[in-house]
Amino acid sequence: MRYYYSADAIRAAEAPLLASLPDGVLMSRAAYGLATAIATELKLRTGGVAGRRICAVVGSGDNGGDALWAATFLRRRGAAADAVLLNPDKTHAKGLAAFRRAGGRVVAGIAAATDLVIDGVVGISGRGPLRPNAAAVFEANTAPVVAVDIPSGLDVQTGAADGPHVRAALTVTFGGLKPVHALGECGRVELIDIGLDLAPSDLAGFEVADVRARWPIPGPHDDKYTQGVTGVLSGSATYPGAAVLSTGAAVAATSGMVRYTGSAGPQVLSHWPEVIAAPSPQEAGRVQAWVVGPGLGTDDTAKAALRFALESDLPVIVDADALTLLAADPGLLSGRSAPTVLTPHAGEYQRLAGDPPGADRVAATRGLADRLGATVLLKGNVTVIASPGSAGRSGATGGSGTTTYLNPAGQSWAATAGSGDVLSGIIGALLAAGLPAGEAAAAAAFVHARAANLSAADPGPNPAPTSASRILAHVRAAIAAL
Repeated sequence: MRYYYSADAIRAAEAPLLASLPDGVLMSRAAYGLATAIATELKLRTGGVAGRRICAVVGSGDNGGDALWAATFLRRRGAAADAVLLNPDKTHAKGLAAFRRAGGRVVAGIAAATDLVIDGVVGISGRGPLRPNAAAVFEANTAPVVAVDIPSGLDVQTGAADGPHVRAALTVTFGGLKPVHALGECGRVELIDIGLDLAPSDLAGFEVADVRARWPIPGPHDDKYTQGVTGVLSGSATYPGAAVLSTGAAVAATSGMVRYTGSAGPQVLSHWPEVIAAPSPQEAGRVQAWVVGPGLGTDDTAKAALRFALESDLPVIVDADALTLLAADPGLLSGRSAPTVLTPHAGEYQRLAGDPPGADRVAATRGLADRLGATVLLKGNVTVIASPGSAGRSGATGGSGTTTYLNPAGQSWAATAGSGDVLSGIIGALLAAGLPAGEAAAAAAFVHARAANLSAADPGPNPAPTSASRILAHVRAAIAAL
């Protein structure tokens, strides 16, 4: 599991080490780890460290000190080292002295022949965009940038940028990940262990092992019923493809049974003959979770289907057209105690909440989850999943609060028509198999993103850009690769 920590949590964890260790030891650990990461980056890009030119852009405070010490270590390994001091009077004195002793040069700007730039302008305490003098230094730079802790100009908690900011190829951070490392444009992120004692936080992200441990695998005494029976209420005369995609995803996700109800039964069965189709939800038979909404429409028949599912005592995932119906009548959730997952994109979020998510997508998702009493999966390149009880939290350590999950997709291959229908079917199958709502949504988002990336990398018979059908075709491969 990856955990993300607020700046306050990191500072609190640093405090006992700073009090117990000799002066400068913690910075030395960070700077040595930073220098090692930069050396590896230089080797990958240029073949080595000796003879290469680096330039540290140095702000005041410890981040600037980290950059200067890292540049000093690299200078001792044969690199030419420059430093741009943005605030000379507040530059880290010991770091600058060591840098000068090693033969480093203080310069006015980044030289054209520079091979790599170290962003040591601001750290996790920084606020707002780059100041004009810092922005001017980076404006003409063409060399790759390694950011110290966070790319300067990004908000540490939200990852948002509201003005000039550093675009990093690599971000090297210390002690623990911060929300920006999932939510912001940080390039690759490398975490350096400096000895902080950090408990698990309430802001986390699944890794392969976490998804593998939770994904339902049939045991020796399981049958098609005990593995989870997924009911799918989707599709219409206008959008039969949504039924094919959402039902097919439920089939691909687990080894249980899928029951489909709706007007697209013939199309669904032509693609998935193992599905059991019924004309109405009342005739569907026993299911253990419902998927409601993809391509369903917003007429009275669709509303009756949504009401039927929500009035049951079964887990329900509400997506697409069903979210539109729910936004018009949020009372449909009143009195519901069974797990409910809502999967809005930004526009659907605004219809549900009355306002757009804004820059702080974590707080927005947590707030809507608490308001509606449902798990909310806010779609995006970084998917945010929050369950009721998580509002007001900020990634601090400790406590027994509800975990909020972040799932960075890495790419935007899943941003294609019908992709959300596939995600809905996967979540529904995991709910039917008994996973808690937040974990089902997070695990499904993880596999869905992997399937989209596999689809894009697989040329197949037609090397066209990926599509929802191609994503669906790679769901089993993404699960098998766990």
